[in-house]
Amino acid sequence: MFLTILHAKAESAGREVIAVNPRNTSRTCPHCGHTAKENRPTQEKFHCIACGHTAHADTVGALNVLRAGLVRRNANPA
Repeated sequence: MFLTILHAKAESAGREVIAVNPRNTSRTCPHCGHTAKENRPTQEKFHCIACGHTAHADTVGALNVLRAGLVRRNANPA
């Protein structure tokens, strides 16, 4: 139900919805690509054990979801 409404709202706004797998999006470093459970020491903190990059975990997850969506979008031109 939610996805149906989301797709309809996006279409009416001239936008598109691209589904991506959210697995490890908040555990993967957007700077170096290293994925580890230890990159996420708390619910809100992200600290890459490989390169030292730090950020808010939600920001990291959102950035990784955006990148994954752009990859899918470019791989499947409309």
